[in-house]
Amino acid sequence: MDSEKSGAERPAGRRGRGGSGGAAARRASRSGGGPGQQQFYINRKIREYEVLDEEGLALIEANADILLEEIGIEFRDDAEALDMWREAGAEVKGERVHFPKGLCRSLLKTAPSVFTQHARNPERSVQIGGKATVFAPVYGPPFVRDLNGERRYATMADFENFVKMAYMAPAMHHSGGTVCEPVDIPVNKRHLDMVYAHMRLSDKPFMGSVTAPERAQDTIDMCKILYGDAFVDSNCVVINLINANSPMVFDETMLGAAKIYARNNQACIVSPFILAGAMSPVTVAGTLTQILAEVLAGASFTQLVRPGAPVLFGTFAASISMQSGAPTFGTPEPSLVSYGAAQLARRLGLPFRTGGSLCGSKVPDAQAAHESANTINMTLLAGANFVLHSAGWLEGGLVSSYEKFMIDVDQLGMMQKMAEGIDLSPDSQAMDAIREVGPGSHYLGCAHTQANFQTAFYRSPLADNNSFEQWQIEGEKRIENRANELCRSWLDSYEAPHLDEAINDQLREFVVRKKESMPDAFT
Repeated sequence: MDSEKSGAERPAGRRGRGGSGGAAARRASRSGGGPGQQQFYINRKIREYEVLDEEGLALIEANADILLEEIGIEFRDDAEALDMWREAGAEVKGERVHFPKGLCRSLLKTAPSVFTQHARNPERSVQIGGKATVFAPVYGPPFVRDLNGERRYATMADFENFVKMAYMAPAMHHSGGTVCEPVDIPVNKRHLDMVYAHMRLSDKPFMGSVTAPERAQDTIDMCKILYGDAFVDSNCVVINLINANSPMVFDETMLGAAKIYARNNQACIVSPFILAGAMSPVTVAGTLTQILAEVLAGASFTQLVRPGAPVLFGTFAASISMQSGAPTFGTPEPSLVSYGAAQLARRLGLPFRTGGSLCGSKVPDAQAAHESANTINMTLLAGANFVLHSAGWLEGGLVSSYEKFMIDVDQLGMMQKMAEGIDLSPDSQAMDAIREVGPGSHYLGCAHTQANFQTAFYRSPLADNNSFEQWQIEGEKRIENRANELCRSWLDSYEAPHLDEAINDQLREFVVRKKESMPDAFT
């Protein structure tokens, strides 16, 4: 299950693709790349930014222990979970579990600090944990803002488009999960189409369904068709978002899904969903205390289900307007929460999820840009290992935007370059260039510049750095216009990755059989 096992037996249906690494990847890291110029997951060569010293971390941890022991966490409508906690030594009063000091941390000793999520194309597999950062797209919006500028409910066609775009994006390492909610498909059946779309239209790793335990089981069954039963049992092939119902509650839906995935050795992101001031205290320290307690309870529960199952310390934190109650993004306090939570995760030895390209703006405008830049920069510097909502998020998570997806993907390429840190190789020291040019001249024509100019700097596929006159001649296009055109060209040029037809037939048959086994339900 750890990263050293990436060379395990190759499951059926997985086949490598050429042109995804080596020189092509290095060129893509400078240019922003284009469809097919895929980059590997980030191996950060820069230090994490830390906001808490030892005294502060110890204080938060002590307060979380008090919360767990004295106040407790509710595990609602799940008698099995409560019985498991009783057997583990916790005190259960009704549906509230009180944890003796040290119990959760003791259970988490079996959780891996680093593991591999395998893609059906081995070259797309990703490391979760350590110095790795993995970018995944937006998750969960019921609406889209499409290429015609219309805000409307999302459809399955939109879902498939976002999967294709994530597959083609050079600095997107993951296919994600519910990239938008396709409301034209019955609620009880849409998860089948969504999981199949990830499997068929992309060969990157993906996320599973968590909206009901039986839908989580369907995801596992489809993974076994794609990878083989034995491979799934011994390797992580799907990662899943298990939200705490903050404050201090895990409900039966999330617990049911977590049990299915953990029993099958698949990764759970235990992630409190926090709007500070409504679902946690208004202070950073109080919010961190609650987050840590909720993660300790939820993550250790996965180890009760199956010791060694991969689990992530997750958090989604935003502040709210104390005037309107609306969530706000790109503000200092959630960044401080994420920085602090990342430190707490590293002390626990768990991979960490946070951040993204978050904003409250209704369109991809200046507000969207600066709020998203604030959150994605923080995400990288915090040392996040898994990043949901890294592209396409708009309107506080209500909308998946085609144009903003493309703009965000450009920024992800910049983050990938930033994470490389400073190259101190002899060529990058450039002493020959400095000697050649000397005082008072310029570097444009020197041999070192001529040898390195094509890969020296990140080149954005969207930013316009030409003169005002050239911008006018080319139609005075804003970045949203350029993003729209680029998105259309990507979708026009999309080609599906290879998938063994026998496996594809089995997946389609499974989806049809499951759909025919139940009537449509839209609630």
